[in-house]
Amino acid sequence: MNSPWQHTKLAKTLAPVSRPEAVDPTKEYRLLGIRLDGGGPFLRETIIGSQIAATKLSKVEAGDFIYSRLFAWRGAFGVIASPFDGCYVSGEFPTFRSISDILDTEFLRLWFRLPSTIRRVEENCTGSTPLTRNRFKENFFLDLEIPLPPLPEQRRIVARIETLAAKIEETKKLKKQIEQDADKLLLGTFYKLISGAKEELLREIAPITRRPVKIDTASSYPEIGIRSFGKGTFHKPNLSGWEVGSKKLYRVQADDLLFNNVFAWEGAIAVVQPEDAGRVGSHRFIACVPKKELVTAHFLRFYFLTEAGLEKIGLASPGGAGRNRTLGLEKLEAITVPVPSFEKQLWFDKLQLTIEKIREGLSQTALELDTLRPSILAKAFKGEL
Repeated sequence: MNSPWQHTKLAKTLAPVSRPEAVDPTKEYRLLGIRLDGGGPFLRETIIGSQIAATKLSKVEAGDFIYSRLFAWRGAFGVIASPFDGCYVSGEFPTFRSISDILDTEFLRLWFRLPSTIRRVEENCTGSTPLTRNRFKENFFLDLEIPLPPLPEQRRIVARIETLAAKIEETKKLKKQIEQDADKLLLGTFYKLISGAKEELLREIAPITRRPVKIDTASSYPEIGIRSFGKGTFHKPNLSGWEVGSKKLYRVQADDLLFNNVFAWEGAIAVVQPEDAGRVGSHRFIACVPKKELVTAHFLRFYFLTEAGLEKIGLASPGGAGRNRTLGLEKLEAITVPVPSFEKQLWFDKLQLTIEKIREGLSQTALELDTLRPSILAKAFKGEL
């Protein structure tokens, strides 16, 4: 770290501040909380004093540095911004003001986003269990040493990080917008494609197929799962033959259209991928096999995840909420599906694949952006930004 950075205890730069007020039952109070992982203060609720159990609250002012005693170990630190000037917090939120011209509280806020700083905080938390204690006392807070460059350099670093953070958020918003536009494109194209198409019973185009597995107690069986909301398949841990016991298992193959009969109504519908082939599922997993050159699994999946498709799945899943809504086999096969020409389906599947590759690229970019922020912070506090 370049000179003239100085390691300075927070006690030399900040002083505790308290503005306690007795709660007035007739007054309206804007109460703040602090988000974890450096998310900062937020307006938790606005309520009348008569609804508040505490007898006293503390007023905060713009520029105050504040943290949560209970969740400091989770990064609940921040600076009171202008919109929250005059709001209130409970006694569990120690509050401080700068008493010198050597510390910018925004610089301090960023320092408390460093994993190394939070580790030091956690070491000084007291109590019995992580979820019920970890109260970070003020004496430990004020005893922390922060590396400080001159005040102008602190402000330059803060401005630089804020600029980079704004660009990261702008890129994430663009990613979200591209994904929304892609969804609209796919849905609009799909409905044009099925306009005027003949409706066919699912049993005629993709009948239910069961592939029972003979259980050997000495063997193990790789299990498959389906995420809700169209999020695809996933791999569960292997089941031993002893665990399976007398239960029935069924094997799946690539390009099966697979339903979880308990959660199909909320989109637990997927196409079995090549890497899923040979895995097993219980009787709750219903595999439909599309007839060749008539219909594709990816086309059917897309249809069943549209509003119209999910409505039909819901009607075929009678019962109450959650696990009481079970997709019936006969009701499933009796669902009608619009079936355009096979060539149109193949073209639409290619469009789906192209957009999925774009999504994967965007997700990778988002992942890289998420790792960029801590990297920027680390460089900043090494004097390298």
